[in-house]
Amino acid sequence: MSSPQPRRGQGPQPRGKGRPLPRGDSLYTPGASDARRRMERSSARPLVWLHQQPVWLPPLVVALLLVVGLAVPGWLGAAALVLVAGFLGWLAALSWPQTSTSGRLLRTAAVAGVLVVAVIQATR
Repeated sequence: MSSPQPRRGQGPQPRGKGRPLPRGDSLYTPGASDARRRMERSSARPLVWLHQQPVWLPPLVVALLLVVGLAVPGWLGAAALVLVAGFLGWLAALSWPQTSTSGRLLRTAAVAGVLVVAVIQATR
């Protein structure tokens, strides 16, 4: 008589590990300039931390900041929108080498658009 096999999803789960990281050196651009290498190295830890969070958490936080930024007039709303623009700009800078020209223009326009709305909110 054999012992019953645990059902899928049961059994010990590693604590605090989150999702596994992608294979390979996906955090670094081969042949990058010194400035790009510094940016990628300094971004590696926050990227790993973000990757280990539940999939729904980062978009939820960004959406909440966007709602607060659009709903609250004045400096508080503007600050929330600047945080959103900073996050989008950081992700755009990290993905820049792999992005097409149209993708780069779209990312730049998105960050600029959020910053314009932040300025408008700051003056309300």
